[in-house]
Parts: sequence; structure tokens; C-alpha cells
Amino acid sequence: MASKEEELREMIAPAIEAMGLSLWGLEYSAQGKHSVLRIYIDNENGVSVDDCASVSRQVSAIMDVEDPISQEYTLEVSSPGMDRPLFTLEQFRKYINEWADIRLRMPFDGRRKFKGVIINIEDQDVVVQVDQHEYLLPIDMIEKAHVIPQFKD
Repeated sequence: MASKEEELREMIAPAIEAMGLSLWGLEYSAQGKHSVLRIYIDNENGVSVDDCASVSRQVSAIMDVEDPISQEYTLEVSSPGMDRPLFTLEQFRKYINEWADIRLRMPFDGRRKFKGVIINIEDQDVVVQVDQHEYLLPIDMIEKAHVIPQFKD
């Protein structure tokens, strides 16, 4: 059975791609009577406010017809930004040698939070170095992850 996020991704990705953009990722959180659907779009040339508005209108139309979320929800559309969230192994691979903040669904090796450098991808694992220790974190255990921008002096 597909998760709600997978169902939503399959529903809206084709429309976003038809607009010349890519669906970087999405987050859906049901919070009591109100939910939030957060969509991140990307493009080689960057994302404008107009792109976000166009995607918001298109996705709203799809959601009105398909009605996959039964309760009231807020739709947010944005670029992933500098501290972009990471959803897939391919995205983690693009950010090898970059700092990331990773939170797991359940404890692994006694902890749920890892802040360190992405050093490799092995099979279905993200290899992160934290304080001279390497951790192989299975992608399906990662609840949330994002890049930590490093600014050079």
C-alpha cells in the first residue's frame, strides 16, 4: 500500500513536470483537523515566485478534482532553498561531502539525530561521518534530512 506522500507525488508530479519544473519533494503532515501539504519544486535555472504561484494553482485544481485529502489543509509551494531537504538517494548523492542534519524514524545505534558530512551512498544506505565515526543510515529509516549550508570566509 502506497503512503499518502507517494500517492500525492504520483498525482501531482506529471503536472509539475509538464510546466518545465521538477518535483524535488513533498511533505504531508496531518495535524489534528488541519493538514499541511508542502511541495518543493526545482529547475536548473532556479525557481521564481511566479513558478511557485503557477504550481500552486495547478496543484490546487488537481487536488479539488481528485480530493485525496479529506480534511482542511494548507498548500505551500516553494523552492528547496539553500538548506534544501533531501528525500531520495540521488539527492543525497548530489550532496556528498556536504553537511547535513538527519533525523531518523526510530533510534539507530542509540540515537535519532545525526549532524555530519555525507561521505557516500552504499546500496540503500546514506553514509554520514559524525565526530570521526561513520554511520550507515538506511534510507527508509530517514524521517527528515536537509543540507546545512557552509559559508566560506
